[in-house]
Amino acid sequence: MKVNRASLIGMAVAAMLYLTGGALSIAAQAEDKRVPEGTRVNVVGMITHRNPDSFTMISLDAKDRYVVNILPDTTVKTNTKGLGLRGGKHYETSYLLRGLRLEVEGRGNADGAIQAEDIRFNETDLRSAQMLEVRMDPVEQQVLANKANIAANTERISATEQNQQRMAGQVAENTALANRAQGTADSAQAAADLANNRINGLDDFEEIKTIVVPFAVGKATLGPQGKQIIEEAAAWAKTQDRNGWMVAVVGFADSSGNSAANKLLSERRSNAVIGYLVSKHNMSLTRLVQPFGAGADQPVATNDTAEGRAQNRRVEIRLLLNKGIAGK
Repeated sequence: MKVNRASLIGMAVAAMLYLTGGALSIAAQAEDKRVPEGTRVNVVGMITHRNPDSFTMISLDAKDRYVVNILPDTTVKTNTKGLGLRGGKHYETSYLLRGLRLEVEGRGNADGAIQAEDIRFNETDLRSAQMLEVRMDPVEQQVLANKANIAANTERISATEQNQQRMAGQVAENTALANRAQGTADSAQAAADLANNRINGLDDFEEIKTIVVPFAVGKATLGPQGKQIIEEAAAWAKTQDRNGWMVAVVGFADSSGNSAANKLLSERRSNAVIGYLVSKHNMSLTRLVQPFGAGADQPVATNDTAEGRAQNRRVEIRLLLNKGIAGK
């Protein structure tokens, strides 16, 4: 499926806010995760904050928050397809941007942070994160400029009041001028606060509803039951206020077969659901969080029974409210 520039930008915004592939919880509710010293870990997630020598990332289920330290010998590469610590193109650490979905391998240190040894990411995710950075930096710079202007206005107002109050017969006029100037400063502060709140809100999601679509054994084709479930969900959604809605589509498989095949099968299932939503219901791609195939990970039932495996062969359509986009 070909994705144009506008779609990539939309997905990038969603990606930063939503925390890719399988996250359901609101990012602000993620709990800090300490890694025991010397323990080797492999974590897949998304960068939410970036510092010169470290960054903060949250896991795909948005439950855990990690601090990752970048070392002089940390390797940063991309993969030609998907995640996984395999060979790829080397990049400088400056390419580790907010909103980038990646995989980190390393060991815990005395502070509970991850000392990164290998970092991998997909080139498509990198382009999305780069577009997000281009879009967000001017807004943040404008907010900082607004705050500086407010501080400068406040100093000028104070100096004006002192000078004018020393002038006989002009106290009342000076007071009126100061009030008007303060009103302008308050308006500028309110505008800056609003911009800050909306930017911060881009990292805040509220789950609205999850629709579970079943699939047959080894199949990635939507059956009559799956289509009926989607039709009922679409009819319900049309009755709702959908301002700020984003759609995350995550595919799953049971534990039958090998892990690589299950990953591919789950991705094909998620793409089948997306294709149906776009072709049948004209869903805008700018509302779509990058699809993800979780394979046999995150089962909802035991894989030891036929009934449990049937529940695990599924695609979850997760309806999420982005509070920054919705202005809440």
